Amino acid sequence: MRFWSIVPAAILPLVSFAAPRTWTIGNGEIARTLTFSETSGLYTERLSDLRTHTDFIAPGALRMDMAQEFSFQCEGHTWRGASSQFTLVSAAEEPLPNGKSLIIRLRHKEIPLEVSAIYNVYDGHPAIRKYLVFRNTGSAPLQLSHLNIEAIGPSVGPADETTLNTQYGAIPREIFYTGRSEDAGLLIANGRTGIGLAILSEVPGYMKRTEIAGWDDPARVRIGVLYDTDLMPFERSLAAGEEFRTAAVSLVSFRNGDGFRDPHWVLPSYTSKVLMRRVNRHGAPWIYNTWEPFERRIDRDTVLKLLDVAGEMGIDIFTIDDGWQQEYGENGVSLTSFPDGLKSIQEAIETKGMRLGLWIPLAAIGTSTADYRAHPEWAALDQQGKEKITSTAAGPKVVMCLASPYRDSAADRVNQAIERFHLAYVKLDLTTIFNAYGEAPGCWAKGHNHANWAESLNLIYEGIAYVTNKIYQKHPDVLLDLTFELWGQKHVIDAGLLAAGDLDWMSNVDDTRPTSAGPLQARTLLYQRALSMPAESMLIGNIHGELPSIQESFATAIGSAPLLLGDLGKLSAADREWYHEKIAWFKHLRTTTPISESFFPLGSWLQPSPAKWDGFARLARTGSGVIAVFRNKSNTATANVQLLLMPEGKFKIHSVVMNRDMGVFTKSDWIRGVPIAFSGSEPVEILEVTVAK
Repeated sequence: MRFWSIVPAAILPLVSFAAPRTWTIGNGEIARTLTFSETSGLYTERLSDLRTHTDFIAPGALRMDMAQEFSFQCEGHTWRGASSQFTLVSAAEEPLPNGKSLIIRLRHKEIPLEVSAIYNVYDGHPAIRKYLVFRNTGSAPLQLSHLNIEAIGPSVGPADETTLNTQYGAIPREIFYTGRSEDAGLLIANGRTGIGLAILSEVPGYMKRTEIAGWDDPARVRIGVLYDTDLMPFERSLAAGEEFRTAAVSLVSFRNGDGFRDPHWVLPSYTSKVLMRRVNRHGAPWIYNTWEPFERRIDRDTVLKLLDVAGEMGIDIFTIDDGWQQEYGENGVSLTSFPDGLKSIQEAIETKGMRLGLWIPLAAIGTSTADYRAHPEWAALDQQGKEKITSTAAGPKVVMCLASPYRDSAADRVNQAIERFHLAYVKLDLTTIFNAYGEAPGCWAKGHNHANWAESLNLIYEGIAYVTNKIYQKHPDVLLDLTFELWGQKHVIDAGLLAAGDLDWMSNVDDTRPTSAGPLQARTLLYQRALSMPAESMLIGNIHGELPSIQESFATAIGSAPLLLGDLGKLSAADREWYHEKIAWFKHLRTTTPISESFFPLGSWLQPSPAKWDGFARLARTGSGVIAVFRNKSNTATANVQLLLMPEGKFKIHSVVMNRDMGVFTKSDWIRGVPIAFSGSEPVEILEVTVAK
């Protein structure tokens, strides 16, 4: 198989090329060949998986109507990358810390606009990550809409062999499909060979749209990764000299069932190592949060009692949720609940070896705050011109527009809180663009940074990223949690959120009593998202640490970013010691074993049921890692755990629950299934897997 080399590496001058110019960006895993000609513009001539020797797009097999490369509307017309509407300005390859980048600059022939297409590859990952940069080179504003970042027509085989998995890659669907906010990861594959492409969109939240047209051609699939055009329409004004960088899109090649080429290995490794803002070899910290059962009743005495237990358990970050502040939108401490402020609390927490975290609302603030009194014009307005009001636990609050100068004030307020309270973690919460419970999206106000309502939508998402970037500039080590309410939809997580923050408080599962939805529903959320989103970016509230089944709470928590709530004061001394031992064990495992390299749901995972067992495995490429299985109410004595994609070797299993070795097993044993017996009435078994010497 022959591939073109990148020619040239230096920047090319703006000249007219009679012959097509061709560049290839790739690594040992994947390669993408781009061609530019005066008559056909820019298009992908070839896209290949080098390990499986598969051409998703092969030279000479193009349908140019399916190879637009990108498209957008501007000045009342639709423009495409694969057309004669652009002139080549330059092309250059640049190094990245863990890969390389190809930048192709184009200039429009009719409007004063430059479009740069940037293609990145990363060492060891079969992925091409692409984004666009638009620059207005004229003196008058330009209006962009109907923006399609990735527009290609790859082939995975005949249409009658093509399959599509949506909703984070977990749900099979028809191959003519429109993906929306929850379609952060889609997997197109050949159902017979297993070879396919994953599409990971970093377009944020409700702005996301992915078009899959598998019926347009008997051998190709039309793919468009877009900003939405109807439900949450995208518009963007570019002032003279202004640039706009789009969200990125990753195409990741895989082959189902083929060892480390399987998406259960490929995608978790890529998303955790490339798409997450910060990779920590120690893993996500253990976080305790006060929200349930204390809610806004939290006070000094309660915190002092809880932090003693949390310190004994081995918690890393002690978070005080809503209730610590006098008013939403200011950093003044409630002296009713905390008479001497938070200084003594912070010191007590740090004495126990923990750090303080705080809940802070980003855009929902009180009308008595300095920001609102000084600048009521920064408030978001609804279609009737009235201030947007959102319901909160503290009553109605006004929603400030993050596509206004308010965003600077919000960032300064969070930075001040981090400095004042020595915070390690901030839970940024409540309505910004779209309330998760039914209030209308966007802002209709005049005089903000958006020209109209449609333009406000993506600009508010950009406003969130603006705020977090300003925070990271001053406090690069702080962990920022962008909750599902802030992102605007129940249980949502996507790569756009991860481009702006570290963590996502993804849900508030009810876990107030033994018969609540609890850990079973938390695992439902985890299993259906962990294939295409990094597990350790997910904070799944509200698992209580003190309910009778502490084993199930702990075992569920180690599937994602470990988070516990509840009244820890109700834990017995024995339970506290149990947590201390198990959390210490998991921290050591996580430090020594890169378990984010994979995620395997087990048993009845797609719809966890009380009548069946479920579970998960998080393994490093060596095969070492952790397996958790949950009996639920099935009364089964044994779970037959199959791991078809274990690497070659022998693996020792140790029961963390019973503290005993359970044998040594080979890859063949895992393929047949290893029987894992539940002990007595224990609802959970947790297994440490290590390579046998």
